[in-house]
Amino acid sequence: MSLSNKPTILVTGANGQLGNELQMLAPAFEGYQFLFAGKDDLNIANATSIQKYFSEQAIDFCINCAAYTAVDKAESEKENAFLINATAVAALATVCKKNNTQLIHISTDYVFDGTASQPYKETDKTNPVSVYGQSKLQGEVSASENCPSAIIIRTAWVYSFFGNNFVKTMLRLMKERESINVVSDQVGCPTYAADLAAAIMQMIASGKSKENPGIYHHSNAGITNWYEFAVAIKELTGSKCIVNPITTAQYPTAAKRPAYSVLDTTKIKETFGVAVRDWESSLRKCLELFK
Repeated sequence: MSLSNKPTILVTGANGQLGNELQMLAPAFEGYQFLFAGKDDLNIANATSIQKYFSEQAIDFCINCAAYTAVDKAESEKENAFLINATAVAALATVCKKNNTQLIHISTDYVFDGTASQPYKETDKTNPVSVYGQSKLQGEVSASENCPSAIIIRTAWVYSFFGNNFVKTMLRLMKERESINVVSDQVGCPTYAADLAAAIMQMIASGKSKENPGIYHHSNAGITNWYEFAVAIKELTGSKCIVNPITTAQYPTAAKRPAYSVLDTTKIKETFGVAVRDWESSLRKCLELFK
């Protein structure tokens, strides 16, 4: 515990979507002291720099939002993806265990192959089909092996007012073009990063996180596809852009993506009482910020 007697929460990857949402949320949690570290403040790929950072202040919780997220680029930058998503996680987890810090690590639906026909549970078999997915799965293993008290949260289709994401891309393209093509045969569920940030803070504030380590799934509720998601953005913003459905085969990418990546959120709801909002109402809330 820090000198202020308030538990201290370190957020790595503080400049990304989730990191920014946690910064927005922090003032509502006055009982905690927050440290927000971007990659210039803390190099999580360097064990010595992590140890030094942790020796300078007592950290009770570390929310690791730092990640290599360029899914297609990862296919040609395997080393870099594994460095940030796996090697760095092992180093961070080791220091967390040594300092009695609970690690909360963010993972992805891409650890699954997407061949399921019902929502993925935490216990379902993993089988990533991309370098990105493989690196994130290795990160999960590194987190739990090096810090047994770690919580791993798998999420999917994350978007926010901050950072680069599908919603922002659609808003831009709908302004620039008369029509756009969007893949309609990849099924999943969008996650508003603000909702994920709130869920993480609820897990910490419950006082139950340290007794309940392990893997949890979190996304918004409901099932959709990228095309329907784009249509919802179009309708909510009153855009005149025409949205056409296409198949994955018509839009080849370097990395293979799971065709089905709906996550079962029962465990996080039952363990921590996290309320999971439907994706449409969360999208509406996020789009209000762009007005």
